[in-house]
Amino acid sequence: MTNDKISVPPLLGGSLEELTAWVVQQGQPAYRGKQLHDWIYHKGVRSLADISVFSKKWRAEVAQVPIGRSTLHYHSVAPDETVKYLLQLADGQIIETVGIPTDKRLTVCVSTQVGCPMACDFCATGKGGYKRNLERYEIVDQVLTVQEDFQQRVSNIVFMGMGEPLLNTDNVLGAIKSLNQDVGIGQRNITVSTVGIPGRIRQFAQHHLQVTLAVSLHAPNQPLREQLIPSAHHYKLEDLLAECREYVEITGRRVTFEYILLAGFNDLPEHAIQLAKCLRGFQSHVNLIPYNPISEVDYKRPTRDRTQGFAKLLKQHHIAVSVRYSRGLEADAACGQLRASNTFTNN
Repeated sequence: MTNDKISVPPLLGGSLEELTAWVVQQGQPAYRGKQLHDWIYHKGVRSLADISVFSKKWRAEVAQVPIGRSTLHYHSVAPDETVKYLLQLADGQIIETVGIPTDKRLTVCVSTQVGCPMACDFCATGKGGYKRNLERYEIVDQVLTVQEDFQQRVSNIVFMGMGEPLLNTDNVLGAIKSLNQDVGIGQRNITVSTVGIPGRIRQFAQHHLQVTLAVSLHAPNQPLREQLIPSAHHYKLEDLLAECREYVEITGRRVTFEYILLAGFNDLPEHAIQLAKCLRGFQSHVNLIPYNPISEVDYKRPTRDRTQGFAKLLKQHHIAVSVRYSRGLEADAACGQLRASNTFTNN
């Protein structure tokens, strides 16, 4: 086996055309590309040595070429059947993925970075710091892992796990393409979340994807947002909203605004009125998310009455809104709770 054969990057994430080009480069007939594609994306093979339709001789030659699958380090199941996975990557780093089943669909919450550099005050992931971006294959692997464990096709994907997706745009775009074309998940069933990076939403819009853009807003004014999100010091709320309006104009798709409700901090009636003013005339939708506790900070979860009252005020001001009660709370797998450890909080 020559060195060039074992130095190739992992094959997962490659398109049918790319995989076909690779097998031809290895001296194999082109139809092997379709076989390789099927075994990687639909049979879940983890080693080329296990692809039985290939000759034993060639399997032995390419046995060390990595497909790019992770190793299950730990998993836990919440009472609502949400599953949290800690996956170990080839370099030993640990990332978190969540499988969220309902009667009609299976959603995967994927990570895009090892850790997160944004350091949002209410988020467990940001407390652990940032290590590196995930590669395209490491993102796709998370979806295949959940799909295999549940023995059920994944229907929806949310890029809301560890990391800031728009700080890893190239790999996120590559993963979306692969998940759409190779795994078979429609773009309209994919959501990409961002806290807002100057210029990146505008750049993302230029790709004219049919995915949903979800912007983590969490505050209706600049001073309050700066207390929660350190990067907001460098990106004014009015500038973020202006860029979101550009996104709507370019793509023709509405923006979803994620708003985590923190008791006594950003969930007062005046905050709802301020938020409505910010979004007036905006093609948008607000997802209200009652805070999911973590041990590092003292924020509290608002009461159901306070949450419903906030939503009612937005509706009265003609803002489209829904309340998302997160799944996986008992397994530390809910929104804002992700961290690369297998410990549970006492909350």
